[in-house]
Amino acid sequence: MKNEIRILLADDHEVVRSGLARMLERNDDMHIVGEATSGEQAYQMYTELDPDILVMDMSMPGIGGLEALRRILVRYNKAKVIMFSMHENVTLAVQSMSAGAAAYLAKSGDSEDIVKAIHQVMDGKSYLSSEMAQRIALQSVSGSEDPIQRLTVREFEVFRLLAEGHALEYIAETLNLGQKTVANYQTMLKQKLGFHSSVELVRLAIKYNVIKSH
Repeated sequence: MKNEIRILLADDHEVVRSGLARMLERNDDMHIVGEATSGEQAYQMYTELDPDILVMDMSMPGIGGLEALRRILVRYNKAKVIMFSMHENVTLAVQSMSAGAAAYLAKSGDSEDIVKAIHQVMDGKSYLSSEMAQRIALQSVSGSEDPIQRLTVREFEVFRLLAEGHALEYIAETLNLGQKTVANYQTMLKQKLGFHSSVELVRLAIKYNVIKSH
């Protein structure tokens, strides 16, 4: 009998979590040990449950998936984390893999992709769908990299929270930073990305699928 793969799921949408849990537990070697609804809870449950793999949505309330990933890897540098998103998006894939994720998947992809990804990650390999790997390669060859990909994990999370309309005080508290530090990040982001107003920031975030348009 194969060793059971203990999986922690993190997604703020109950329908997505329950559907994913049912699909994965149809595999004899997979068991869901917990379900988190935010980045903070994902980090806390990871420390408590010590799962073999964490499957985590990027766009959760609070610190978000990337910041949760960063915190987990600081404490557990061998952690195996699969990031997934609503979008088959090169920017988010590059951000995820650069931050230390072992795999990136789109929720719109084939359900078998995540099973394949879990097995590959358990074998110590990284995983991208063939379509995503091709899109990243084509972008690299064409030199059309978008500016969001050049942001660090912390810069990306500050950018995301600003684009969602949060105040500097909230961002500082959420990311455990000083308000002055967050203000400095805001200034650096303006220089790196070339926006001059909150409206331009939001447009940029929507363009690259960092946030959804309403």
